[in-house]
Amino acid sequence: MDLENCIESCIRQNRKAQEQLYQLYKKTLFTLSLKYCANVSDAEDNLHNTFIEIFTSIHKYDKRGSFEGWIKRITINKAIDSYKKKLFDVPVPEYGLCDTTLEEDELDISADYLLTIIQELPHQYRLVFNLYELDDYSHQEIAEMLSISVNTSKSNLHRAKLILKQKIKEKQKNIISIHCNGK
Repeated sequence: MDLENCIESCIRQNRKAQEQLYQLYKKTLFTLSLKYCANVSDAEDNLHNTFIEIFTSIHKYDKRGSFEGWIKRITINKAIDSYKKKLFDVPVPEYGLCDTTLEEDELDISADYLLTIIQELPHQYRLVFNLYELDDYSHQEIAEMLSISVNTSKSNLHRAKLILKQKIKEKQKNIISIHCNGK
């Protein structure tokens, strides 16, 4: 069944079509959920909530944009909604302000390590970082999505970069130390 027929069948609440759509997009949407959720368990919950929203709202898909773009937007919005519910439960550590420009030699790290340290960012910093740097949203759009000011969005991005820069520098110091000590 092609995607258009699958969507039409999902609108009619055909369970086989829903299963097919789930199988087609579960990996993509789970990976996207991981970018915005604090851990694997939260990402799994977000994926579950996303598909509930997709199946209950699929009749609203107007076919003006890509279907994948539409369901990715739902995934991000579900993660943001979850973030907003937990917003006041998690304290945000304060970090001093300094230069956040990464030098070229600081970027010599593995993609896996970078993804790991991004995942370790405080939740609100990770959300802003991912929305701005990875998904190309503007600070204005982020502010509207997260119900924060544009300046808070900019500050959260700045602080996220500070944390990432610090962790990258620490990793490089450890590597240099290992090489210098002959290990």
